[in-house]
Amino acid sequence: MHIIDPSRYPLAADAPYTPGVHSTWDAVTFENSVDMRNIIIVQPSIYGNDNSALLDALKALGPNRSRAVVVFDDTKIDNSTLQQWHTLGVRGVRLNLASVGADPDIESFKTTVSAYASLVKPLGWMVQIYASMDILPGLESTIRDTPDVNFCFDHFAQPSKPKTNSTGPFDPYTITGFSSLITLLQEGNTWVKFSAPYRVELDYDQLDALAKEVLHVRSDRVVFATDWPHTRFEGLNIRPFEERVLEWAREARSVDKVFSANAKELWDVQR
Repeated sequence: MHIIDPSRYPLAADAPYTPGVHSTWDAVTFENSVDMRNIIIVQPSIYGNDNSALLDALKALGPNRSRAVVVFDDTKIDNSTLQQWHTLGVRGVRLNLASVGADPDIESFKTTVSAYASLVKPLGWMVQIYASMDILPGLESTIRDTPDVNFCFDHFAQPSKPKTNSTGPFDPYTITGFSSLITLLQEGNTWVKFSAPYRVELDYDQLDALAKEVLHVRSDRVVFATDWPHTRFEGLNIRPFEERVLEWAREARSVDKVFSANAKELWDVQR
């Protein structure tokens, strides 16, 4: 989830939109409403590299019930700052291309991914990527060559709608990059987040087929996320999606993994 409070923490100058206030205590209220105990706070694009709201939320919640994923400039960060953040509960860095509409040169992005992975590897952090699934074939070798760092892809790895039409059951392998995602999941250091279906181009049946195939391949590499407060979709009721993921997980006999155990492993939660 995200902590957003423009009244106390000014947005970045280039923020593309201005959401309402969704404070730490609003997050706790929401968390209780869906019967969850641990919070993973993710830095939203509208705050850029200023993690102040996130870090203050970590201090308020404490490391026993919260973790976080930050954003920073890899050319300006220092190890002392990273270590301080680690003590507070930070366990990852986010590379966000989708929210800002970035379409990078794949070779340049591979260099970027490797640079961030090298910085967070000594701390045992993960690298969270929000980008189109289309880039995965080009990124596959970089992730494979970084086996000691975990990577997690946001929002079902952001699949694009396939260009082919078929009359039979939908085959998720017709989605560009999906076979690369499956290969990486099988190799062990890649994870995928089931979250925000409203940000994904797929139809209902297509997303079902994708999710079920991912769970069939590596149910221990899937984490559920609410995406609260659903920026640009504020006010959305998450319960129907939560139930839908629960159905997928029950079918795969992996409810505890998807809703608890996998997240604890990925973000280093000891209880």
